[in-house]
Amino acid sequence: MKRLSRILIFSLAGLALGFLPAVAQHRDGHRLRDRIQAWERDMEEFRARSDQRRHLRYLADSLAGVQAYAAIQNQDFVLEAESVSFRTGPVVFVNSATNFISIKGNRAVVQIAPNAFPAGPNGLGGVTVEGVISARELRRSRSGKVAFSFNVVGIGINAQVEIYLNADSNRATATVYPNFNSNTVWMTGQVVPYENSRVVEGNSL
Repeated sequence: MKRLSRILIFSLAGLALGFLPAVAQHRDGHRLRDRIQAWERDMEEFRARSDQRRHLRYLADSLAGVQAYAAIQNQDFVLEAESVSFRTGPVVFVNSATNFISIKGNRAVVQIAPNAFPAGPNGLGGVTVEGVISARELRRSRSGKVAFSFNVVGIGINAQVEIYLNADSNRATATVYPNFNSNTVWMTGQVVPYENSRVVEGNSL
């Protein structure tokens, strides 16, 4: 009888030892599944927030593009340049407050001040020229891209200017072709309404 009791005890102990790992494995499986579900919920929330931010950025860019196009139509805008390059030189990142092309009615100002020191003819580290515009031409493609070209003539400047505005954005590039030399200038930046610009205009030639 004692022998039978010992056999039963050992058998029950064996079953218990086999059952405990199964229970632990079952709990671990539940924890892993819960972690995976929590991670999936976090990813869904992250994607939703990212989609919302992208949509808001798109709306902001579209609004800025509409304002930029209207300002160009009204000849009342400033292209605030973030980079400037010349035909024989590299691209130079510049201060948009002192590097720009502005149009106010028939008056155009082209200012290039790549230096950070208050030197140069305009007192801002570069050159400022102004003139009267003529031969204006505004085109808009079916895709929404805008091209605005004009001639500007004044003391120190006699050039053709072409400005290209991206579709659904106020991002733009401009090319200044001087008529008296081959020192072509490229500028890249943002087009903003004249009244919203904070550029600093130096002394004109």
